Amino acid sequence: MFNDSGVSVLRESLRALIVDSKPGTQLPSVRSLQQEHRVSPNSVQRVLRELAVEGLVDVRPGAGSFVATAPPPRAPADTSWQESVLGSRIPPELNRTLDLWRIPGSDVIRLKGGYLDNELLPRAALDAAMTRAIKRVPSWGRYPIEGSEDLRRWFASEIDGVHASEVIVTAGGQSALSVAIRALVRPGEPVIVESPTYTGTIAIARSHGADVIPVPSDADGIRTDLLADAIERTGSRLVVLQPAFANPSGVTLSRARRDEVLALAQQHSLFILEDDYARYLGIDHEPPPPLISQDPSGHVVHVRSLSKPVGPGLRVAALCARGPALARLRAAKTLDDFYVSGPIQEAAVEFLTSPAWPRHNQLVRRALGERRDALLAAMTRLLPHVGIPAVPHGGLHLWVRLPAGVDDRDVAAAAYAEGVLVGEGSPWFPAGFDHSHLRLTFGETPAPMITEAVTRLARVLPPL
Repeated sequence: MFNDSGVSVLRESLRALIVDSKPGTQLPSVRSLQQEHRVSPNSVQRVLRELAVEGLVDVRPGAGSFVATAPPPRAPADTSWQESVLGSRIPPELNRTLDLWRIPGSDVIRLKGGYLDNELLPRAALDAAMTRAIKRVPSWGRYPIEGSEDLRRWFASEIDGVHASEVIVTAGGQSALSVAIRALVRPGEPVIVESPTYTGTIAIARSHGADVIPVPSDADGIRTDLLADAIERTGSRLVVLQPAFANPSGVTLSRARRDEVLALAQQHSLFILEDDYARYLGIDHEPPPPLISQDPSGHVVHVRSLSKPVGPGLRVAALCARGPALARLRAAKTLDDFYVSGPIQEAAVEFLTSPAWPRHNQLVRRALGERRDALLAAMTRLLPHVGIPAVPHGGLHLWVRLPAGVDDRDVAAAAYAEGVLVGEGSPWFPAGFDHSHLRLTFGETPAPMITEAVTRLARVLPPL
């Protein structure tokens, strides 16, 4: 009988043996280690590989495993010259985006992030899909720049009015946004975004040298009256929108404003970059059809990612466009990576065309609904003085307005001290001056822990 605790004992036993042995000393065989610690041969080999990666063990096929010779000490490199070359600091937009990946301590409850909770990931189905995918003869070979034909066909079947020939497969939505912004605008040109908006969009646009122009949004989405003024005033030829369950506000662009946005695009000959990141994260209802389905003239460039609804490890997205813009996007993508890894594309096809995908999607939507409702209930009961501008009908986040005079930075710091990680609202405003909001993520935390998180948050946000 084999057991997991034996693996830990084996690992520590080998470490102690290595410390007490001279370089070149042969370690016990796999069979003897297996019998002594009552673990499987695969477990022994896995531990030996881990120690080899650390540089502690030298595995010689056919000969056995030996204590590795310690590498000579490295003198610290003098990289001080880089400070004056790189500048004083990382651009703030990039810092804000990187902060989303921050992993708190085990005693901290997370209400900040951008992906599904690990317990919601379809691990078994994805593992099975990858196993089937890597058995395909061409999966390790060269792929078309545009992506797998089967995967492009699947995306086209999901996006009304789009043909497979109008789809480019990218390594996730972030890559798609970067390719699109770089291809559609030149450095120094204005890019209009809704405010608040996804920090990654702000960071990408500014990293490409674009001038980011914020246009406020409300419960119906971007203010089209102010959008029209911004277009005329700046001459922008690109507007970036999240029409369904926008991040961070959670609002969906109303039908009337959808029509107005498309009319403005036609009137001013501009592009709309539609970031449809939450298409498969509806809770109360399906989101409206994508803008690209109402646009036969090629004004809308559509991005649809699988990383949010499936898992962050599935770095696959669709970048859809028509006309000369498609060729421009294809060329820009080629500069990045030529094509997405074949096995990843094949695994995506295997998963998306299996019964596991609709089952997983239903489970995710139900779980997100339970977690959102738990967050709303806890906020209403424990923090009634904190405003909720709009209840999100999908997505992963709740956007809240702090009481007057309360600063999001102070709240975030105090909350972390109480054991809960929350998102400051200011990074989501391109101008960065509004410190009156928090973004609370419910997609990464089980419902009981959400209630406890709000209880901790209430300790630092008592009624004024």
